[in-house]
Amino acid sequence: MSEHSVFDPSEREQDSVVRALLDDPHVDVVDTTDEQLASLRRLLPTTAGDSEEMRWVHYPWRRTVVRVLGPRGFDQLRLDRNRNKITSEEQARFRDLRVGVVGLSVGHAVAHTLALEGLCGELRLADFDELDLSNLNRVPSSVFDLGVNKAVAAARRIAELDPYLNVQVFADGVNAATLDGFLDGLDLVVEECDSIDTKLLIRQHARARGIPVVMETSDGGVLDVERFDLEPDRPVFHGLLGEMETADVADMTVEQKSTIAATLLEPTKLTPRMIASVPEIGRTLSTWPQLGGDVALGGAAVTAAVRAFGRGEPLPSGRRRIDLDSLVRTGVDPTVGPAGG
Repeated sequence: MSEHSVFDPSEREQDSVVRALLDDPHVDVVDTTDEQLASLRRLLPTTAGDSEEMRWVHYPWRRTVVRVLGPRGFDQLRLDRNRNKITSEEQARFRDLRVGVVGLSVGHAVAHTLALEGLCGELRLADFDELDLSNLNRVPSSVFDLGVNKAVAAARRIAELDPYLNVQVFADGVNAATLDGFLDGLDLVVEECDSIDTKLLIRQHARARGIPVVMETSDGGVLDVERFDLEPDRPVFHGLLGEMETADVADMTVEQKSTIAATLLEPTKLTPRMIASVPEIGRTLSTWPQLGGDVALGGAAVTAAVRAFGRGEPLPSGRRRIDLDSLVRTGVDPTVGPAGG
């Protein structure tokens, strides 16, 4: 079960549900009302009374109810340390942004970081796969989530961070039958799935709707931006695959699709350790290696792109490389030059 419930005790029917939960010996209770109100009043000494209304949130997967500030006070207090890197006016505008994330491995880090900064008012999370122990080197979940759908696990973690954020889960992933429903009304799509078929399908539908697509590839910190909202005729994947259609890859073998994936990654620009790993995939390695730090960087990079998009700042189409390993080793920032001196 992924869905949490927010209850307003001022509503009689909701109050009766809360009382039943509070009386249930199998349900834990977390109530830090005094601390939350004291922090809010220090922040806003003349705060309006509606900011101080409290709600109860039921997290069934935790068997816990938590008392939190109402939506306005919760946002004001939780996001206060964003100011003025994000102004109050910008924060309010971000609440109108609707973002979809497909693929909840790298996508988990992306979705959680977007929620952390309060950069959207609606998140749609799509993934058909379940969390495996081998995912826990890079997916910021825990052993309690093993066997849980990846999108559900991400939605639960976000609900525990911000119970008021609207998160929709597409636990069957996206395909030709479901993609239109997933994309409908979105402002931006973050694509982090493994399937080349799905990657093409998402871009073709997003381009037709004028929705920009952002993708992060963890090896070498590659960030791709495709502004289909500004360039309706832009070739997908920056033209690296020509005008390939999903039908063109439908009957391809795994090896043929791997060749396409390598073309997208630009083999000559892979990091040395990834180049050394490629011949071992399927032999000593089960699949493409990924590191937790690289995935965390990807979450930060995509979040920076979404932040710029939401502010209306320049975010041109193209590919960027944010190679932290290279920067740390060499001490050279290509925009500044060698350190020291």
